Amino acid sequence: MAIVSTPHVAAPARAGVPIAPMTTLRLGGPASRLVEAPAAEAVVEAVRAADAQDDPVLLLGGGSNVVVADEGFAGTVVRVTSRGAAPQRRPDGSVLLTVEAGEDWDDVVAATVAEGLGGLECLSGIPGRTGATPVQNVGAYGVEVADLLVDVDLYDRRTGVVRRQVPAAELGLGYRTSRLKGRDDAIVLRVRFALPGGRDSAPIRYPELARALGVEQGSRVPAAVAREAVLELRRGKGMVLDPDDHDTWSAGSFFTNPVLPQDEAPRVDGLPRWPAGPGLVKLPAAGLIERAGFPRGHRGPGGRVALSTRHVLALTHRGGGSVADLLALAREVRAGVAARFGVLLHPEPVLVGCRL
Repeated sequence: MAIVSTPHVAAPARAGVPIAPMTTLRLGGPASRLVEAPAAEAVVEAVRAADAQDDPVLLLGGGSNVVVADEGFAGTVVRVTSRGAAPQRRPDGSVLLTVEAGEDWDDVVAATVAEGLGGLECLSGIPGRTGATPVQNVGAYGVEVADLLVDVDLYDRRTGVVRRQVPAAELGLGYRTSRLKGRDDAIVLRVRFALPGGRDSAPIRYPELARALGVEQGSRVPAAVAREAVLELRRGKGMVLDPDDHDTWSAGSFFTNPVLPQDEAPRVDGLPRWPAGPGLVKLPAAGLIERAGFPRGHRGPGGRVALSTRHVLALTHRGGGSVADLLALAREVRAGVAARFGVLLHPEPVLVGCRL
């Protein structure tokens, strides 16, 4: 695992490029202009050039957590393809891992596990690029980016300055959110994580994963064992990308688990409630959706979109659909949950040029 040499200059802009093939949903209209940026310097160059023309900018990585309107994006799409990752052993035995924003996230996780470094294995199988992970505070199976993030390099569009090693504490990391989410003036160029330095996994906190591994919660197992268990669980939910499997044509979990005041959260038989801070509880969105009458495979307009046949939290594209179809299904589900439980679900993907 090492930093690789890549061109530092952005490629010439291309006009009218379809966005859909660059997203995991395979939906969305064209970009007015698309620029490929193979290095952090190229990202900055492309954004500065667009800003000089007062052109709107959309940063696109793996396209796994974004829904772009059928009309497309009237501006410059900067596709971040920067590559490289480098581990550095520290005196205390831990490892500082520096990763370029355009690196495929699961490739990074796989490489750390292959090198005998535990810590990221519970985040296996999550599609997208590394630069998006702190923006969303990506998390799964009891681990989230906030647990391991040290700092990031950012390009500040307001000042035109690259800010290096901005501490994680300044990013406002919370449940599937950060101060970077929903804004386009601070662009992640590079990310650094602190890994414990050993071969064991992070403590297995998530009950489902503990059961799959046959261990007690809080136990540790070899990171490679935990990674395979996580991938198997995600495959069972259609959450590992497969171009031949329409259950994976999604943006992952479409709704976040609602966090509510304890006295306002509905009590539903068999539905767990998790502590989420002083006076707050978190409810499983999937459980609310199912109990509101939406089964796996529930079809949206014309059957062109549907809830996954394996996991109701994923809204999937079955082929020949549109973003309008997808949003119609999302509105139906959201309205059903609100009517049944009085809980308003919020979308997890970034919506570009469209809204619920």
